[in-house]
Amino acid sequence: MRITRLLAAASVAAVFAALTGSPAWAHNSLTDASPAKNATLKKAPGGVKLTFLQRVDPDALEISVADLAKREVAASGPTASGKSGTLTFDDTLANGTYTVTYRVVSLDGHPVRGSYKFTVADASATTPASPAARTPAPTTAPAAAAPATVPASAEASGPGWLGWAAGVGVILLVAAGVFVLFRRRV
Repeated sequence: MRITRLLAAASVAAVFAALTGSPAWAHNSLTDASPAKNATLKKAPGGVKLTFLQRVDPDALEISVADLAKREVAASGPTASGKSGTLTFDDTLANGTYTVTYRVVSLDGHPVRGSYKFTVADASATTPASPAARTPAPTTAPAAAAPATVPASAEASGPGWLGWAAGVGVILLVAAGVFVLFRRRV
């Protein structure tokens, strides 16, 4: 009877440990951004720096910035260093609203996408040229390879439904095993 209780206690502890923040289920997420989300800047930034929860894979990092007309801003990069990814603009941004779009891959291999906006409102800068007068920024990747725009609130975080389903399955299996052991002893 004592062995059964020890087995039951060990099983409960194992299930609890598996369900309380297993790193394999953790998805990467944006923790800080410069320029910040929804910021209105009095001076155009020289680039974008994004900081994430986990280390950034340089081969999987994608960052792009587009103007209100969805034309990509000319930039060099992106580059990754530790938990951060940066993109440096080739030219000074004109006044207007811009969308930063990013894609990183979590340690568990799950891609995480997101986007946010910021506005440049430099009183000393000239107003942006009309959309017809501008030429699109050159891109090195085909349009199909551009990251999808997903609201930042839609970022994956936590284990998701598959992780929870696996956790419930483990709990049910452990409970069934403990029940069988108790029934044999009685």
